[in-house]
Amino acid sequence: MQPAASRDPRFPIGKFQYVPATTAQERDARIEVIAQLPGKVRSAVKGIAEEQLETPYREGGWTVRQVVHHLADSHANAFMRIKLALTQDSPTINPYAEDEWAKLADSALPIEPSVQMLDGVHARWVALMRSLADEQWNRAYVHPQMGPMPLEKVLALYAWHSDHHLGHIHIAFNH
Repeated sequence: MQPAASRDPRFPIGKFQYVPATTAQERDARIEVIAQLPGKVRSAVKGIAEEQLETPYREGGWTVRQVVHHLADSHANAFMRIKLALTQDSPTINPYAEDEWAKLADSALPIEPSVQMLDGVHARWVALMRSLADEQWNRAYVHPQMGPMPLEKVLALYAWHSDHHLGHIHIAFNH
């Protein structure tokens, strides 16, 4: 369950608050949010002219182009981190400077390559998550700033992250 919508454009669905899933249905609903993100991003940017992608969702915020590229970067990293947690004992992951990544040359490209990345990464990520046994959701990686991240919490975070940035796109285009 997502927090109520926020008036703060930085957090259109509110700040992340972890609530563990208490049923398989709650976990499945979170996986479904992740599964649907690529299609929702495509819908949100459909018919948007290339120059409109330079619209920031708020003053001082990322442009829609940067948000879409960030989703691809972030979710590819999340998928790999989950695979590390499933194949190693509590690996320490390498964080990245997402604000700096958003300034790199590839973040000025058209968004289609990143939407295609979302399609592919999410197809594999969702298939992997749907295959996990209950006990595997307790496996974790260690984030240097956030500490241990059980996969159950990672799932909740990235379901929120999906809706969070989709909200930014909607704010930018007022829909």
